[in-house]
Amino acid sequence: MIYHIETAVGNYIRDHYTSAVEVGFGGKTVAAKILLEAGIPVLCTDVHTYNTDVPAVVDDCVEPDYSLYENADVIYAIRPGVEIVPALISLAQKMNCDLIVYHLGFELYMNGGERINADGVLLHRYVKKN
Repeated sequence: MIYHIETAVGNYIRDHYTSAVEVGFGGKTVAAKILLEAGIPVLCTDVHTYNTDVPAVVDDCVEPDYSLYENADVIYAIRPGVEIVPALISLAQKMNCDLIVYHLGFELYMNGGERINADGVLLHRYVKKN
């Protein structure tokens, strides 16, 4: 199976950042593996436990363990529910890192942030590091 969206997100993060946390990964590791293969540290978080071959922990971005995000220069999420985006924005602002989101379908939060074309995949940067 081809994962064009996850691959495009992984490639974009790989090409623009040096450390990352993927929030709500749902056990899908395509993007994270691209980062790991490029030597970029990545941590995947989700509210559920997944048996996976990438670094992953249970965490809720609504009530996060901030220590998990300290070294990230980007937090990213692939298809998060739009109701989670405010918590992601708050988290990225608190950690002073970028927030990149690939939305499900045509969902957007507020104005959609800065739009980024990543190999034909539309990403939204809601927070840019100071």
